[in-house]
Amino acid sequence: MAIKKIKLLIYLQFAFVFGNTFAQENLGDYQSSLKTNPSEYIFTTTKGKVRIQILQDNLVRISTSWEGDFYESNPLMVPDKKWPTAQTSFLENETFIELVTNAILIKITKSPFKISFLDTNRKTLLGEGNLARGGFKSKEKVGFSKTLEAEEHFFGLGERMDVLDRKGTKTKLNVGRGQGLPHIVGAYNILEANYSPIPFLMSTKGYGLFFNTAYPTEWDLGYSDTSKITATASGGKLDYYFMAGPSFKTILSNYTALTGRAPLLPKFAHGLHVGTYSGGTWGHEAETSDTYVVELAKKFRANKIPVDVLHLDSTWRIFGENGGKGATSFEWRDTFRNPKAMFDSVYAQNFSMVGVHLRPRFDNGKTMRLLDKARALNHVYPEPNGTGEFVNFFEQSAVDWWWSNGVMNVAKQGAMFLKTDEGSAFGHKANESDKTGPQGKEIVPLHNLFPLAYARAPFLKFQDFNKVRGLNLTREGYAGIQRYPYIFAGDWPSEWQYFEPVILAGLNIGMSGVGYWGHCMGGFEHVSDVELYMRWVQFGMLSPVAHLFGMEHPSYKEPWNYGEEALANFKKYDELRYKLLPYIYSSAYQQYKTGVPLMRALVLDHQDDEQTYGITDQYMFGPNLLVCPVTTKGAQTRVVYLPEGKWIDFWSGEIYDGKQRISVLTPKNHLPLFVRSGSIIPQQKLVQFIDKEPVKNIWLHFYGNNAGEFNLYDDDGSSMAYQTKNDFALTKVKMTEWQGDSRQVFIEKPTGNYRLNERNYWLKFNLEAAPSKVVLNNKPLAQKGTNGNKSPHYSYENGELQVFIPQANLNSIILKIFR
Repeated sequence: MAIKKIKLLIYLQFAFVFGNTFAQENLGDYQSSLKTNPSEYIFTTTKGKVRIQILQDNLVRISTSWEGDFYESNPLMVPDKKWPTAQTSFLENETFIELVTNAILIKITKSPFKISFLDTNRKTLLGEGNLARGGFKSKEKVGFSKTLEAEEHFFGLGERMDVLDRKGTKTKLNVGRGQGLPHIVGAYNILEANYSPIPFLMSTKGYGLFFNTAYPTEWDLGYSDTSKITATASGGKLDYYFMAGPSFKTILSNYTALTGRAPLLPKFAHGLHVGTYSGGTWGHEAETSDTYVVELAKKFRANKIPVDVLHLDSTWRIFGENGGKGATSFEWRDTFRNPKAMFDSVYAQNFSMVGVHLRPRFDNGKTMRLLDKARALNHVYPEPNGTGEFVNFFEQSAVDWWWSNGVMNVAKQGAMFLKTDEGSAFGHKANESDKTGPQGKEIVPLHNLFPLAYARAPFLKFQDFNKVRGLNLTREGYAGIQRYPYIFAGDWPSEWQYFEPVILAGLNIGMSGVGYWGHCMGGFEHVSDVELYMRWVQFGMLSPVAHLFGMEHPSYKEPWNYGEEALANFKKYDELRYKLLPYIYSSAYQQYKTGVPLMRALVLDHQDDEQTYGITDQYMFGPNLLVCPVTTKGAQTRVVYLPEGKWIDFWSGEIYDGKQRISVLTPKNHLPLFVRSGSIIPQQKLVQFIDKEPVKNIWLHFYGNNAGEFNLYDDDGSSMAYQTKNDFALTKVKMTEWQGDSRQVFIEKPTGNYRLNERNYWLKFNLEAAPSKVVLNNKPLAQKGTNGNKSPHYSYENGELQVFIPQANLNSIILKIFR
């Protein structure tokens, strides 16, 4: 009897220690297979079923079920799309099954059932090796484990502010930010910042994984066990996608082909965006007014600060009787006496678009009883006893009612977009009230989907109403948010400790498939010191979206509030952005076509260079500009890492070899900026706002002696015709290396349906000595004479060769330069 008790005690102890393992069920052994179409197979095991769908040669979906049915993707995350049939071979023996495409081999071990992915050389990209389980489930979770190799590193998982290289970390993904008091360890906790988590990552081995679930996930990437990675979801079914590269760019292309690419924003949205509290933030609401907004616009123009987009933040509206600051009544404050005249006046000053801030909950105002009406019509998400307040953005009828009875009150007066704030409040405590929103098991996955539905609604509604490409500014997102751009980093204080983490947030979100991203230049809360403000502005003007906004009263973040030096710094980098618009817009088009973001961590282009894995304060802006913000207070120098190749200092022209670190001088008004040798950077003349017409004069700057090319993109800047009618023009520009004493430049005639008007090109090269001759289309060019800019010519001065070619878009061009 005593022995039986001892055995029972040992068993209970063993079960207690390893109970979690016992509670998790794997797939057992293979039993049979069924080919349901040319690129889909269903495998039955002793414990469940696995469906493998080959969407294209290097993109595969793996769905697992222990109940018999499979998860159907939510279109908010994965839009419906018809994939072409992928050609697949099926090979089987007693031990294995192999599915072979032109890019990968999927190897299925029969007993126990395991899945591995190999490249065409039969090298394992991702496998389950000697693991006891691959896919698994427990009472509360589903997940998968894969083997991890020692040299493997991981990038992605959304807008994170903790690390870039995620190897050795354990990360929870659920929309929101840290909570708790004081804010410094709650809302301002960069380790818990999770405004836009995305369950997608890429490995330096050349593959990507997307966990297709809206439930909160946890990713253990060698943290608990250095030999494996494990991803779990807190509910739902096990469904994930594998995508092969080997390059990160190819993987991002696959991921964004799956979840959607970022559409082009209007051309003017690539200029400066400014937010304002209209004169008074929290506690100072009475100081807001429509007059303040008009005068603010006038002041930007008077100071000759280029700007195109303006948004009015929270205090334009009364907060309502029920929800306080956390809800939206759609009623203007009394101090906004004539909102339509305000909008008209701002537009008369050549602002291209003005928007307003709101939150996702209805409230009753003084005259509009929108909350009462929405509840009566079931247009709020239901909560107990009829207390729902959140617009049910999951239902089109609710969206239509919200638009017609709420948003249209400001749209018809002149608002053209929204800042959709507090998307994380659905199911969680909101920042500005104690309202937690709906609760329960069904809300757990909807919490992550809500920011997508919330951003989608006004993006599509305004796009249709304005007859202009959509624009929506939002803070929260999840997989697929790139379709409703753009997102910003959140409410980070104006303190040095948050500056580099905000840069890191931009790097991580770009590695997660989101390209249009911005942040509050100078920080959001608290008064910035002047140096921090200047450094943050330098970074902000070379971010995907240049966004200026802050909440401290009464100075806010307008540059004239920080002194003459800060104002001059602001104008310098704002003007640089506007000159670089052809480069930025062309890079944005490539982002739309490929999913490769405007702001790129160095590892994106150099995934085999381990030196880039931990660099969180440098990035590529577009394909050719290396941006190196200064993030240390008082720094007079900083160390810059130059990747492989040759690099040219944008300001001085000095040339450096790559694969090394250099120390550069960093006076306060100087942002270290480098250009990859072989780059072609198109620029335009400085403007105060972005004209809707195509630019007539383009300066093409050619850097270094390496060969290179660039696709210059043009369209009408505002309509959807670039998507629906291929109504755009692409001009390919190429240059060769020096071959002996000559090099050539080719400018091809534009392709596409968009008809460019007359365009003149100014080509600029750095040469140590004047050229012996310059030949255009086999005809020698004369040096600049008395005929001005009516005929082609060249000039040479102070080491710079400049070639003028008028009406250069009519035919292809071959230019040859002789030393």
